[in-house]
Order: sequence, then C-alpha cells, then structure tokens
Amino acid sequence: MPDFDLAVIGAGPGGYVAALRAAQAGMRVACIDERSTAGGTCLNVGCIPSKALLSSTEHWAGLKSLADQGIETEAARFDLSRMMARKDKVVSDLTKGIAFLFKKAGVEFIQGRASIAAPGRVTVGEREISARHILIATGSAPAALPNVPFDEKLVLSSTGALSLGKVPDRLVVVGAGVIGLEIGQIWSRLGAKVTVVEYLDRILPGIDGELARNAQRILARQGIGFTLNAAVKTIARDGEAASVEIETRGSGELETLAADAVLVAIGRRPHTAGLGLEALGVRQDARGFVEVDAQFRTSVPGVLAIGDVVPGPMLAHKAEEDAAACIDALAGKAHGAPDYRLVPGVVYTAPEIAGVGLTEDDAGTSGRAFLVGKASFLANGRARAIGATDGFAKVTACAETGRLLGAHILGHGAGELLQELVLGLRLGTTLAEIAGTSHPHPGMGEAVKEACVAALSSAAT
Repeated sequence: MPDFDLAVIGAGPGGYVAALRAAQAGMRVACIDERSTAGGTCLNVGCIPSKALLSSTEHWAGLKSLADQGIETEAARFDLSRMMARKDKVVSDLTKGIAFLFKKAGVEFIQGRASIAAPGRVTVGEREISARHILIATGSAPAALPNVPFDEKLVLSSTGALSLGKVPDRLVVVGAGVIGLEIGQIWSRLGAKVTVVEYLDRILPGIDGELARNAQRILARQGIGFTLNAAVKTIARDGEAASVEIETRGSGELETLAADAVLVAIGRRPHTAGLGLEALGVRQDARGFVEVDAQFRTSVPGVLAIGDVVPGPMLAHKAEEDAAACIDALAGKAHGAPDYRLVPGVVYTAPEIAGVGLTEDDAGTSGRAFLVGKASFLANGRARAIGATDGFAKVTACAETGRLLGAHILGHGAGELLQELVLGLRLGTTLAEIAGTSHPHPGMGEAVKEACVAALSSAAT
C-alpha cells in the first residue's frame, strides 16, 4: 500500500485547498512545500502582504484629505518598520491558520524541495514517499528581464519590493500590470517618485480600455508617472543606484531614468523547474504550462496539475477553483470544469479596478450586437458622502436577449461590488433582472443597478 492516496506538491492556494478537500473526502494526504509555512507565494510574499501594505499606506494617504472632513491633525509621520511588522503578522497569523487546518484534517505537511522520481514516487530531500496520485500545484515565479537577474536589493521582484527597509527616493517600475501598479502605489504614497515603464501603449492589458485610461489618469493625478510604448534596453548598476535605459517604440528615441530601486513586474511563469517533468514525460506547451484534460490529468497516469502551472488566469482564486474541481473528480464526485471566463480580476489600488467577462473592446470586435451602460460614482449619494467619487460602473450585454456579457468597475470597493455581477454572469442574468432588484440606498452598489438601467435605456432609443 502506498504511503498516501495523494501527494500535493505546493502549498499555495491551489495546493492547500486541494490537500484539505482531499483529506475531507477521506484520502491520506501529504502536502509538500519548499517554505516552512503553507500559503505559497500568495500568502507569504504576494497577495496578502501587498494588500496589508496597501491598507497601511492608504490610511497614511488618507490623512491628506482629513481636513476636508473637518478633522485637524498634528504633524503625522509613518514608521515603515512597524508597517512591515504588521504586514508580517498578518501573514504569520494566516499561515498558522492553514497549519491548524492541516493538523485538524490529518494532512501531513512536509517541508522540502520535491521532485517526481517516477509515477507514484516523490523525493523530498533524502526522503522518498509513495502516493496513488501526485498533484503538481507549484504555482508561478516572477519573470525577469533578459540578462538582468533579481538581486532583491536594486533589481527587485515583487518579493523584494514588499520587504524594502527604506523608502526609495526614485522607483522605476517595469510593467504596468496588476503587480506593478499595486506596489507602485504603495511606495508612491510613502514618498517615492514612481515611474512606470510599459512596453504597450496602455496600462493593464486585458482590462476594459476605458477603465484602464481613466485609472491611469487618476493614478497620474496621485503622483505616479507613466512612460508607455517604451522598451527597457538596459539596467546598469551605478553603486547603490541604477540607470534604466528605455527606447520609445517606433521612434527609437532613447531616454535614461535614474533609480534607487527597479521593480521588474513583467509577468509570471510556471514554476516547474526541478520537478523532473521532462524525464517523466509530462507534456508542456511552448510557454511551459503543463497540459491537462478537463479533470486536470497530465499526460502521465497518476500525475495531475492545477493552478498557475496550467493554462488559464494566473490568480489565486482560479487555483482554488481548479483544486475543487480536480479533487472532486478524483473522489468520484460530480464537478464541472471551471469556466475561466467567469474568473474576476481585481487590481487593489485606490480606486480599485475590477472586471469579469466581455469588455466593450471585445464586444466591438465580436460582430454581435451589444449594449453598454455606465453609471458614474459622481452621481452616487454614498460615494459623495464618503468622498469616493472617482470612477464608474459599466456593463455589456447582448442586444437581442439582454443577458449580461461583462461587467467592469473602477471605484471604491470595486472588487466587492463586482461580485453580484459575477454571479449574474454565471446564472445568465439579464439587465432587467438586475435593474429590477432593490439595492440599498445610499450605497455604492446603486451604480451597478444604474449601469444596467442605462444599458436598457440605450436599447430603447
């Protein structure tokens, strides 16, 4: 008899959810991770610490507007070391929570670097374990620029950028995606001069274009600089500083930016190195993603894969959905494959940027008749009352049936406001059904309803 029914390699949001779900289904489970704590990149050095620092720095930035609320404050200051300590405590508390759940469910946590010696055999250091099934859930790693390795002192990945000991005077962020904008806003709020360099001619590729343009204007107003349509040619170290040479695409014009730190946030790649997949015969595509079927089975019997190592959105909540579907299938339970079109994306800047489904840009090139409706937070009573009038809610829908096709929100709490529309998309909800649903007044959610009303009104004209 093998040591375990399931050996999960990776204890991130996909891995630990899979391990717990399998244990609850009666399986004997081991979960292996290089770190001493579960939670993966997301909990230890990614999603959670970045949101903790975004929260702390938002409180700091909010002091500037207190006078408008009739609140006078003495000269305030921030303590970066205490901010970092709070961030670390948030992470520690959550990792301890997963450890408790593992213990309660009977999941054996094994620390170490794992490799798959053969189907059903996993080596962790000097230990070898056997398992009926092996699940690869090793997540992803930051992508580096060619010939510019991370040193986490001057050239930073997101990991290093969330653990700086002092505020850099000048921070160059390479990449205007989610990670670049979130971390850029953290350090901009604390006084860094932040310049975001993006290869494309827009920020946030994949997000609704109108939302992205408005978000850029708001972030620029907050003090973040943007250099778009530009390629980074070199990053040269000059003592404790760096020179970043960029080239404007098209014209070839060169410019050099001085920086005390450079955050490279150009995307992430599947983290599969050292697992022995090539020798095992596990098929991967040209970008390094593991190829799986609808039940997350790889080309090698008994070896499965989920999360960032397989195609689809590289998001923690997508990995959790993969985990649920994979383990339910393994346990013989009915569970359909996740629909990645219904996976929402959120940028936790202030204001937040959130979206799901078809964008107006996509709808315009689809060849189908569609409706668009928008509602500005400027006209929202709750937004006025709390001073959060930036942004708007926007929906797209089928002109023939009125069914929701997509939803996109820029504004305070956009990620939470989006959720009813994510559910609406899944259930095939129409604009009329959302517009006919009572929303609390005064509430930010009224903008969601008004956007649907606006789309219906456009259909009537």
